[in-house]
Amino acid sequence: MITTGIAITGCGSATPSVLLDNYGLSQRVETSDEWITSRTGISQRRLADSDTSLSQLAIAAAQNAIAMAAIDPVDIDLIILATSTADDLFGSASFIQFQLGATKAVAFDMTAACSGFVFGLVTASQFIRTGVYQNVLLIGADVLSRWVDWSDRRTCILFGDGAGAVVLQADERDRFLGFEIRSDGRQNQSLNLSYQPQPLEIVPGVTIGQGTYHPITMNGQEIYKFAVKKVPEVIEKALFRANLTVDQIDWLILHQANQRILNAVAERLNIPHEKVISNLAKYGNTSAASIPLALDEAVREGKIKPGDRIMTSGFGAGLTWGAALFEWGR
Repeated sequence: MITTGIAITGCGSATPSVLLDNYGLSQRVETSDEWITSRTGISQRRLADSDTSLSQLAIAAAQNAIAMAAIDPVDIDLIILATSTADDLFGSASFIQFQLGATKAVAFDMTAACSGFVFGLVTASQFIRTGVYQNVLLIGADVLSRWVDWSDRRTCILFGDGAGAVVLQADERDRFLGFEIRSDGRQNQSLNLSYQPQPLEIVPGVTIGQGTYHPITMNGQEIYKFAVKKVPEVIEKALFRANLTVDQIDWLILHQANQRILNAVAERLNIPHEKVISNLAKYGNTSAASIPLALDEAVREGKIKPGDRIMTSGFGAGLTWGAALFEWGR
């Protein structure tokens, strides 16, 4: 089989204009800026108002990524939308395809929660690697504020809204260096946004369940223990597949869930603090958007440069987790 190299040539991001800092949140629930920052590292988050859709954020991030990659939307072969909060339960990727003018692209949604962007990177890479597609747009976007219980101080302090995107292209040289993705449903109950039906009798003897999704529930201690143990393992596995060592990584971009997790993972891998990219303080946990949002900021600030090796790792509901290693740019 002929295999094709992969380059990640563009990135973009978008966040809502509404800003809620910890002081503002303390007006809603019994908490404080000191309590939140000391336990999570989060100072503020961006929230989508009632007029802002997930699709709008995803489109804006995608347009920025497409512009950086210097390609035309009609050249895109595939669009993957990694999200758990689509505007339409049937999926939002096709609407985004239409709005972007990517008339030749096939588009679909992918749900892997906070691991979604890493799972999306791996999925996109396989389509390019086998020569099926040349140009793939991957978007990670979530509007978790829709599904947060804003009276639950254990969870409402964590989440924010946003979108990030990258363009992957076929290339003579392969810059997608290695990956490892995992799932373990035994801990599924540790983090949920579950559908909870109520019985509805349609006719005598025929009852169905109708209802809606209930707000996010999370066992924070279990998620912390899971992430600190499992994330270093998949990072080491991805490095092994790439025949590289941890000291050859230029940057570590983890899912922006909690600063304590970021610090613990870096310490276990002996990765210096200055190599760890974090924008958690400004945006909170934006689920599938968090890694591409952090990547885009670091690229546009000039921190990440072409040729830099970037290790990414996502982890979350499912439970799912994974790591993907690539060189930035062409």
